[in-house]
Amino acid sequence: MMALVAAGPFPAISSAASPHAACTCRTKDGSRRELGQTVCIRIGDAAYLARCEMDLNVTTWKKLKDGCPEARLSLSPAST
Repeated sequence: MMALVAAGPFPAISSAASPHAACTCRTKDGSRRELGQTVCIRIGDAAYLARCEMDLNVTTWKKLKDGCPEARLSLSPAST
């Protein structure tokens, strides 16, 4: 019969912390985005909205929809 004994200081494990708390996705320019954040990904002439997610134990960009939201400024004269 074999017994395993572990001794020494072990870090406390908080049940409130997510096991993926330090995981991030990287954008094309190298900046980091947290899990759940969305970005517009552009590849050539195509663009799509994607969210940073976990797939098994790897962060990945999940495509949400084709195209990206746009904000446009209207330069029509103000009504008085």
